Amino acid sequence: MTDTEYLDLAERALQAIETACDRLNDTTQVDIDNQRVGAMVTLTFDNGSQVVVNLQKPLQEIWLAAQRGGFHFKWQDGHWQDGKTQAELFSLLSEVASEQSGHSLVFSPSVSS
Repeated sequence: MTDTEYLDLAERALQAIETACDRLNDTTQVDIDNQRVGAMVTLTFDNGSQVVVNLQKPLQEIWLAAQRGGFHFKWQDGHWQDGKTQAELFSLLSEVASEQSGHSLVFSPSVSS
């Protein structure tokens, strides 16, 4: 994969996360403060816990850091897949965000709201 292809796919993923946060804030009782700084999105929940998603351009990966641990995702077979657990980025993000917020939250790779 070229750097341009990676950046396009990774940027779409970050945009989808931001869009999902906006949707969840509008449609659920959860309050997610999502802040984007460059290639990093930080989700902060009411209880102060955070999930950080950031791009690792030299490795062509997306990293996710949560209370459960850290995960490294590479683009494989049409989705972002963790190298150790084989989990898909948005499924795992849904799990860790639900755990940390105390609400059932669903994140999707689609940027439509």
